[in-house]
Amino acid sequence: MFAVIDMKKKILTCITLIFLTLPAFSYDREEMININVYEKINPAIVSIDTQIKYGLSCGTGCVVSNDGVILTSSHVIEDGNDITVTIYNGKTYKAEVIKKVGRNNDLALLKIKTDKPMQTVKLGDSEQIKVGQKVLAIGNPFGFNGTLTQGIISRIDYTKNKIQTDAAINPGSSGGPLLNTNGEVIGINQSIYNPDNNISNIGIGFAIPVNVVKEFLKNTKLAANSK
Repeated sequence: MFAVIDMKKKILTCITLIFLTLPAFSYDREEMININVYEKINPAIVSIDTQIKYGLSCGTGCVVSNDGVILTSSHVIEDGNDITVTIYNGKTYKAEVIKKVGRNNDLALLKIKTDKPMQTVKLGDSEQIKVGQKVLAIGNPFGFNGTLTQGIISRIDYTKNKIQTDAAINPGSSGGPLLNTNGEVIGINQSIYNPDNNISNIGIGFAIPVNVVKEFLKNTKLAANSK
């Protein structure tokens, strides 16, 4: 009798220990993909505030060289002076423009002075993308820094060189990365479509293919640094 009671106590103790060692919550495969990409890439994403004539222009940027070179959309810093970059840990830097192209390609490079190497993004290959492919976007919509959204590639416009996506892109997201599930940048988020002039997202956003970005970086050390 005592042996049976003792055995029951041992079994209950083992069960209790098993439950205590189990994680409080488990994530499914899709969630883990999102979590892993975000935690891997977010330290290489910055927010950008540019003082312009009538207020503040806000956007997002990707660190493409560990010495503090940042890729963003040229319209984020257009006609601005006094550019402030905030990195993922909240630290701020003043930035200077080192290169930019017009609104068609809509790309610019900024430089900040940093005392230690920065984490960089990895550029993918936009020739390999497919309609229906899952994508993730990280940006600073309406000033909410480090926001992750997800969607798919809805359409590829080869004539205008644009990737269309339903991943939420809003004001402040411009210059941020459109990512595949490996955490590679396949596009730079640029704009949203609003036929009613409402500034909020309605599920139609556009990104510049990353291979256009590679051409922009070509013939500089940045092309090798951000592979």
